[in-house]
Amino acid sequence: MSRILSVLHKEFLQMKRDRLTIGLVFMLPLVQLLLFGFAIQTEVKHIPTVVFDQSLSAESRELLESFTASGYFDITEVAGSYDDVTRMIDKGAVKVGIIFPPDFAVSVRKGETAPVQVLVDATDSMVSNSAVATANAIGLLKAQKVIVQKTGAITPPYDIRVRPWYNPDGITAYYMVPAILGIIVTMTMVMMTSMGIVRERERGTLEQLIVTPIKSYELMIGKIIPYIALGYVQITVALLVGTIVFGVPIRGSLLQLYLLTLFFITASLGLGVLISNLAKTQMQAMQMSFFILLPSILLSGFMFPRDAMPPVVQYLSNLIPLTFYLTIIRGIVLKGIGFSYLLPQVTALLVFTVVLMVLSIAKFKKKIA
Repeated sequence: MSRILSVLHKEFLQMKRDRLTIGLVFMLPLVQLLLFGFAIQTEVKHIPTVVFDQSLSAESRELLESFTASGYFDITEVAGSYDDVTRMIDKGAVKVGIIFPPDFAVSVRKGETAPVQVLVDATDSMVSNSAVATANAIGLLKAQKVIVQKTGAITPPYDIRVRPWYNPDGITAYYMVPAILGIIVTMTMVMMTSMGIVRERERGTLEQLIVTPIKSYELMIGKIIPYIALGYVQITVALLVGTIVFGVPIRGSLLQLYLLTLFFITASLGLGVLISNLAKTQMQAMQMSFFILLPSILLSGFMFPRDAMPPVVQYLSNLIPLTFYLTIIRGIVLKGIGFSYLLPQVTALLVFTVVLMVLSIAKFKKKIA
C-alpha cells in the first residue's frame, strides 16, 4: 500500500507541474459546453434580407411588414435595382432578396394576383430551407386573410415566387463537399504542423539546428513550405472526388480558388506553428489542436448556419480562419464569383497569416526548451 501511495504522490506532483495540461483538461469541456450550448441552433431566424420595392405603395409595405414580423427576415439593405440585389446576394451580404414589381399595388387593388419574387441564396441549405418555407407560408396566410376580408373574392391576391439560387435542387453534397475540404485542410495543417514541431523537440532533433547559422524565420519557412504543398495535394484530391463522385459543379475560376486557398493554408499553418510554440508535449499540442478544430467545425458555418447564432457568437466566429474560407470556396464553386466579391474574406485571411506568423516567429526560440 505504501508503494501505491508513493506512486500516487508522484503522479499528483507531476500533474501539478504540468499546469497547461491540467488547465486544458478543465477548461476544454467548460468553454465548449458554454459556447456551443448557446451557439448551436437549428432554427434559422433574422435572415439578412434586401428589398427592391418598385411599387413603393402601402400594399407592398403591408406585405413587407408580414415578412419582418415573422422574425425570420431582417431588412438590412434596400436596393435600387435588380443588379444591386444580385450583387448583394453574390457577395454574401444578404441571404434573401424580396422584389416587388412596379404594378404590384395596381394588381392588388383590381383584385388580381400580384407577383412577388423572393430570391434565396441556397448555398446554405438550412438557411434556404427556412427562408423558402417561411416565405411560402407568409404568402399563403396573408392571401387567406385578404380573401376572408373581401367577401366573394376567390383569386389569391399574392403570388410568392420563391427562386433558390446556386443550388436550386437543394443537393446536400453541393453544400457540404466544399466545406469538408476546408475542414480537412484545417485538421491537417493545424494538427500535423503543431505535433510535428513538438515531436522534433521531444526527440532532440532540434539540437542539430542549434549549431547551424539558420535564422528563426528561415527555419519556420523551411518547415511550413512542405505542408503548403501537402495542402494543395489534399485540395486537388478532394476537388476531384467532389466533381467525379458527387457531381459538385465548379462554376468559378479554378485558378482563383487555388490562389485564394493559399491564404487559408498559411493562416492554418500559422495556428499550428503557434500551438507548437506554446505546447511542450505532443499531447498538449493535440489537445490545443482540438480546441481549435471543434469551434472550426461548429461555429464557422460548416454544420450550423451562422445566421442562427447569437450576435456575440457570430463575432467570435470571425476569429476562426475557416469562417472566411467557407465563404470563398462556396462562392467560387457554387456561385462562380471572383476575387472582387471575396476581397473582405481574403483580407481577413491575410491578416490572420501575418499576425500568427509574426507571433510564432517572435515566440520561436532556436534552442532546446
